[in-house]
Amino acid sequence: MKSNKNAFILTEAVLAVMVIITAFAMLWGRDGESRGKVSVIVQDSDDNRWAAFKYGLKMAAQDEEIELFVVSTGGTLTTEEEKEIAEHEIVNGADVVIMQPVPEDGAAEMLEKLGKKIPVILIEYPPAGEEQLSDIPIVQPDNYALGQELAKELLNDYNGKVKGKTLGIVSEHGSSEAIAKRREGAVSVLKDKGVKLIWEVSEPPQKEEETVLERKSKVDFVIALDDYSLVLAGQTAAANNLHGALVYGIGNSMEAVYCLDTDSVQCLLVPDDFDMGYQSVTEAAEGFGYMRGKAENRTVSFTVMRRENLFSKENQEILFTMSQ
Repeated sequence: MKSNKNAFILTEAVLAVMVIITAFAMLWGRDGESRGKVSVIVQDSDDNRWAAFKYGLKMAAQDEEIELFVVSTGGTLTTEEEKEIAEHEIVNGADVVIMQPVPEDGAAEMLEKLGKKIPVILIEYPPAGEEQLSDIPIVQPDNYALGQELAKELLNDYNGKVKGKTLGIVSEHGSSEAIAKRREGAVSVLKDKGVKLIWEVSEPPQKEEETVLERKSKVDFVIALDDYSLVLAGQTAAANNLHGALVYGIGNSMEAVYCLDTDSVQCLLVPDDFDMGYQSVTEAAEGFGYMRGKAENRTVSFTVMRRENLFSKENQEILFTMSQ
């Protein structure tokens, strides 16, 4: 009788443990189902510049057992369009939304309202004019440091002797916080070196983009503050239409790398977009349903590439992520 009682107690204990294990597995997705859904909204998501970022998203989603969906956007979004897309993703079951802010007025207010409905993570930069939004984390490179390093690389090539040299600056979206910080960083390094800023190009008209730089006056250097501008300047230089200007810039696509490899660009700074994608999903995974008040900003690194070190071991790993 006592033996039967002990057997019964043992059976009950085993069943209790199995129930706990099953519940734990269901909670953390160990049953093969995802732990939650993350939707990603960025400008022109099919552009090659997002390759490393999307690869980082994918790898983190696999590691964290998360369902990932990157919204297909065929071009530049407005604040209202980004809002509508985000709300559509929420209706379709998104637990967290990862977003690149639209460089327009009103974006900050829209994001703060959206953040009260669902956890939001920003990538690349905060909304225009904002250093930080309450309770909304940002995963981004140090954009001010990127601009500083770009100018330092230029100075190093000339041993700091650039007095009397002339400069042009080109960017895709001058109103974005990232571009503002990069420009500020570059100018802070060059302002006391005697370099004269002759012209700036921002948001060139689509029909004129192929000729906009060649119609500018001759300068010694062109600084390109984003991937679009870097490729534009590099291609213009390759066609001998940049009047001999040397190009230094920031980029994250294989097209930008090609410009460097063919000597159309002197120096290329590459933000770690793979890590930006990976960390943004990791941030989402740590906060499903509990993100508010606990989210943290994260900063990703960047790499200085030159033609002579383009195929170093470290750079090969970066190139791999950019080609996925």
